[in-house]
Amino acid sequence: MHALPHEYTVAAAAAATGSVALSGPGLPPLETGAPPQFGGPGGQWSPETLLVGAAADCLILTFRAVAGASSLAWIELQCGATGTLERVEGVTRFTQLALHAFLKVPEGTDTQKARRLVEKAEKACLVTNSLALTPSLTIDVQTIGG
Repeated sequence: MHALPHEYTVAAAAAATGSVALSGPGLPPLETGAPPQFGGPGGQWSPETLLVGAAADCLILTFRAVAGASSLAWIELQCGATGTLERVEGVTRFTQLALHAFLKVPEGTDTQKARRLVEKAEKACLVTNSLALTPSLTIDVQTIGG
């Protein structure tokens, strides 16, 4: 890891109507738009879905590092994420983030250790640590025979 602080640069551009184009150095462009809940057409990533997706993505990438440091063999980690947007004290913001981790590990793996490492990854996730809410996490661990 590089020394902190890190900076991440993204540019957004849009006309009066249509998609917003996100770009960043060395990254493929990404078209986004307002979700249907805010009058958008849907069918595109929105700021809201990107935020919820970033939390799920961060959990998996953090788990990859935690599992590697702990020498845990694993097959696959899937993470479902649901964010709840509400108006609180006149401000629209995310109030809840529910993460559901489904981890597949080889037969013979200590599933309690695997579960603890997913929990450790969730506590270390920089995206959820940056939010003004406390995410909830549920975990399923499945062993896969050899």
